[in-house]
Amino acid sequence: MTPLQRRAFLQYASGAAAAGTLPRWAWSNSPVQHDPFALGVASGDPTPEGVVLWTRLQPTPDHPFTAQLTVHWELADDPAFRHIVQRGQATALPALGHSVHVEVTGLAPARWYHYRFMLGDAASTTGRTRTAPAADALDAHLRIAFASCQRWEHGHYAAWRHLCADQPDLVLFLGDYIYEYATPPITTGLARVHTLRHASTLADFRDRYALHKSDPALQAAHAACPWAVTWDDHEVQNDYASAQGKGSQGDPAAFLALRSAAWQAFYENMPLRTASLVTPDFGALQVYRRLRWGRLANVHLLDTRQHRTWQACRATDTGGAAAVRPPDCAALADPQRSLLGATQEQWLDAGLAADAHHDRTRWSVIAQQTLFSPRRYPSGVVSTDSWDGYPGARARLLQSLARHAPRNSVLLGGDIHQNYVCKVQSDAAGGQPSRPEVIASEFCGTSISSRAGTTQDKVDAIARHNPHVLLARSDQRGYGLADITPQRWTTTLRVVDDPLRADSGASTQARFVVEDGRAGPVPA
Repeated sequence: MTPLQRRAFLQYASGAAAAGTLPRWAWSNSPVQHDPFALGVASGDPTPEGVVLWTRLQPTPDHPFTAQLTVHWELADDPAFRHIVQRGQATALPALGHSVHVEVTGLAPARWYHYRFMLGDAASTTGRTRTAPAADALDAHLRIAFASCQRWEHGHYAAWRHLCADQPDLVLFLGDYIYEYATPPITTGLARVHTLRHASTLADFRDRYALHKSDPALQAAHAACPWAVTWDDHEVQNDYASAQGKGSQGDPAAFLALRSAAWQAFYENMPLRTASLVTPDFGALQVYRRLRWGRLANVHLLDTRQHRTWQACRATDTGGAAAVRPPDCAALADPQRSLLGATQEQWLDAGLAADAHHDRTRWSVIAQQTLFSPRRYPSGVVSTDSWDGYPGARARLLQSLARHAPRNSVLLGGDIHQNYVCKVQSDAAGGQPSRPEVIASEFCGTSISSRAGTTQDKVDAIARHNPHVLLARSDQRGYGLADITPQRWTTTLRVVDDPLRADSGASTQARFVVEDGRAGPVPA
């Protein structure tokens, strides 16, 4: 792709157009005979001046959408669109699955807005979004919801319905938005099934996102507020690591083609900026980034898949990572092994240093995929796919936190389908007699719908062997809420009553508080 072609590609992908130049409904009708906005709308990555608006046109067998289409958008102060703030148009390209990413700028900080898209006579549902506060503002309150892991078959998305009622300012989605699997042959105990095959092509991954986005509760959550999204393994393949996964040893080119298809589908279906497009062939995506909420919070959103080292002592070309005993796996102790990659580690270290400089940031948030704190199992084994499998990388991050000492550090995670609350200690082994210093707090959330894969008895045994673990629950699905003020951080763990019911109720499983200047959560 030539530089000129790439520039044109990025202009189309970003929805670049002159805003405010056309009167409302001054466009000619198009022959759309179905709802092209069946996948809903979304917004993401807010700044003090702007936000990303997203939609993806959904074809049908009778309306396949083979050509590029012009989509119009409006942003207003009010849900009735009586006061239009900006409007414009964007090109939905077949090459990008007819997705639209509009990067709106020139907005006021700390403001809520409403938006919608139009194609001919068809109009999307109305979404609600907001901008971040000004860089020097210390807001009185920020509510973040964090969630992950929403396998279609394992449960309905009642959690999203309850999350909407909680009215967050921002959703952090921490990975496993889709699962690549086909419906298992035995469907006993599943909430619902689908007929899609195991995803391996761009068309497969597009279909999988369309399946998940067909859920009305998930659509409502996207339309309720801006999101910031990152990925984990199931957006591509279970337990893959960088350029390696199942099949990569025998046919590395085939795995890279699968990965590129999966990453392209991820971009097409998420409210991401065009800055994430590192290469036009989707051989790389810039997923780790920062979202600053004035001086109140700075979110360091990480990518623990694209740049990681192959799992220690994992058999080559297998479908899953290993559980090993450290004495039997010398590679586990190799200090050069990384979960983030050297460049991202340095980027995070610099960000934490900047947070601490002149007390610039009240709450430094490290949002990533899985449980950061160590889990010492009674059996003595460790998982090689988690931070336990990368002890050198974890030690470097702990050293960074201790060296720079941001005012308050909180880690958020997901992946393990269990709720964990932990004291993050300077000693990565955790809970040693030397009473290591507590330097941060951690909240690892359960899944939206994916099963835990373990029992509460086993989780209780883990907690007994890990004194830094304050709560560990495996038996419920849900999400986390973080209410952040200059004085304290309050995490509420919300769980649904029955993930097999779309109309399930929800309740609070636990609530913990972190006081400003005092590392470590305590029960509220």
